[in-house]
Amino acid sequence: MKAFEYLQEEKLGVIIFTLKGELIDKDQSAEMMGKADAFIAAGKNKFVLELSELKYVNSSGLNILINILTRARKSGGDVAIAGISKKVNELLLMTKLNTIFNISDTISNAIEMLEKE
Repeated sequence: MKAFEYLQEEKLGVIIFTLKGELIDKDQSAEMMGKADAFIAAGKNKFVLELSELKYVNSSGLNILINILTRARKSGGDVAIAGISKKVNELLLMTKLNTIFNISDTISNAIEMLEKE
């Protein structure tokens, strides 16, 4: 398995990126960021980041998540995080990013959060 990979799908007009492995380098996520930009350009600006299979993330990885959030919000959309692992959750708490992101247990709850906005 590669260090980092992602899957993408769309449900109810929300783009879901399922992240797997280790997110430690912005080069790893260049393709995903390009797709996020393309979706935003096409008017699809609500994203769920499903992180249950994300084993490790460092400061560069967090920066990638923040970039997606910033780009989505600038275009009038938002981001929700679903299925967060204990390790990643601890990191979000430590960095206080849990106060910035919408965090949910499941993808369907995350989509509901985004629909309310």
